[in-house]
Amino acid sequence: MIELKPISILDDNVKECIQLDILPEQRKFVAHNASSLGQAYAVNQWGLGSKAAPYAIYADGKMVGFIMYALFKPEYDDEYGAGKDYYYFWRFMIDKNHQGKGYGRQAMAQIIDEIKQKPFGDAEHCYISYEPGNPAKNLYKSFGFEETGQIIHDEAIARLKL
Repeated sequence: MIELKPISILDDNVKECIQLDILPEQRKFVAHNASSLGQAYAVNQWGLGSKAAPYAIYADGKMVGFIMYALFKPEYDDEYGAGKDYYYFWRFMIDKNHQGKGYGRQAMAQIIDEIKQKPFGDAEHCYISYEPGNPAKNLYKSFGFEETGQIIHDEAIARLKL
């Protein structure tokens, strides 16, 4: 069983999160956690009402991954929202030493349940983007994300109705 714990730049778990790593062949699919935490901080400070939620993923008390979503307001970012607020499944990674153990599926299930509660406000959809060759797209599809047919910044766009 996994546990999700919020990350703040003021928390002790930031350094540990930044030290998590993925396999070399996965680096083209996900940003470094330091960049992700910086983006979360910027959105939470200056995001025109948008809000990011970064979490560390723990298994048996050990940090094994990172996951983050956000609510975006169209005034801040409207690439997918067509003028409406939307949730965005922003980052997701499991450390290379802990992949294949089911932690990612468990974490994703918990985050989707949280997003469906609309903790930062109402929205109709949650979007995700990924490179078409990313094998994680099968995981996303298993949770109900459906590709929209859009390609933005060389990434396929999929959405989940909330």
